[in-house]
Amino acid sequence: MKKIKVLQLGSPGELYGAERWILALVKYLDINTIETWVASIRDEPELEASICHEAEKYGLHMKIFDAYGKFNFSAISQLKRFIVDQDIDIIHTHHYKTDIIGLLSTRGTKCKAVSTPHGWSKAMDFKLCCYELMDRCIFPFFDAVVPLSEDIYRPLTYIPGLKNKLELIINGVDVSEIDEASVSIEKLEELENENYYIIGYIGQIIYRKGLDILLKAVAKINTIDWRLILIGEGEQRDELELLASSLNISDRVMFLGFRADRLSLLKKFDCFVLPSKLEGIPRCLMEALTAGIPVLASDIPGCRDLIEDKETGILFRQDRPDELSEKVAMLAHDTKLQEKLKRNGRNLIIEKFSAERMAVNYTKLYSSLVPVK
Repeated sequence: MKKIKVLQLGSPGELYGAERWILALVKYLDINTIETWVASIRDEPELEASICHEAEKYGLHMKIFDAYGKFNFSAISQLKRFIVDQDIDIIHTHHYKTDIIGLLSTRGTKCKAVSTPHGWSKAMDFKLCCYELMDRCIFPFFDAVVPLSEDIYRPLTYIPGLKNKLELIINGVDVSEIDEASVSIEKLEELENENYYIIGYIGQIIYRKGLDILLKAVAKINTIDWRLILIGEGEQRDELELLASSLNISDRVMFLGFRADRLSLLKKFDCFVLPSKLEGIPRCLMEALTAGIPVLASDIPGCRDLIEDKETGILFRQDRPDELSEKVAMLAHDTKLQEKLKRNGRNLIIEKFSAERMAVNYTKLYSSLVPVK
């Protein structure tokens, strides 16, 4: 039986939400039905294309295309040639840039095109808004568009010519990867006092994540001896470091940058906070819930898919540092609530949001687009 060849096209650079999503998916796809390739277009020579090297560790095929510049048209010709040479059946893309390049590369080939939108930015950057609008405009030309949450799915139903190509497959997380991560034994000088209450965040350090609200919130907490750990990189890091200094909390805030051992460090957290302005179904929350870490998140679509207030986590009104401050302090003093959230949060992920369940649904989708002979 001929396997369906699927090329997952991820972004270069470090591993964040969409790239970790790809790795969680491909790990559990039915290897008797699907042959997976993982690729990335490196648009700057210093980028590592980390997703490709991780895929190689899984024993998967990988390919890195070099096409330097923000939009280098040679990427399309390189990708098209690869699709034809390797007889790729489906290209699966995950971001406006990979969507555009991926779709154009399939023209004139038998290769099907699938896109998974992971969410949209609220940034006021005009160029980014134009790219994201263009992305939605080209969705009707894909063979399938598969949003990962109800909140991303619903607005797309209004795009002419798209509704019959839409399929909702809810986000999933690799439970085994989190369970297998040991608690980090690395000694962090700032955490020598084991009585600190550790508040944590893992993800991109960008405006959409609302991390300025988190800093302003923790600065108001005076009933517990807290430390804040921020893991990740992004355009807002310098600004947030200045904000921490202006709030006189620099000695209690740790910017650790991108960390390959993020899951091990996650298990050191006493709580995880996501103060985002906009989300799909956030992978970082799913990982924290799976690890049994109590979570606090903005009361916004996406977060509400995972968090029922005081049942699987705690919701707070976005852009309300006073409210977040009060709820972190309340959680720190309520051990019964902590245990309840740990138990319920993990059970929720295992029952409804596992990568295994997501992979079964994607195997069915791929097979419907390219019937196995």
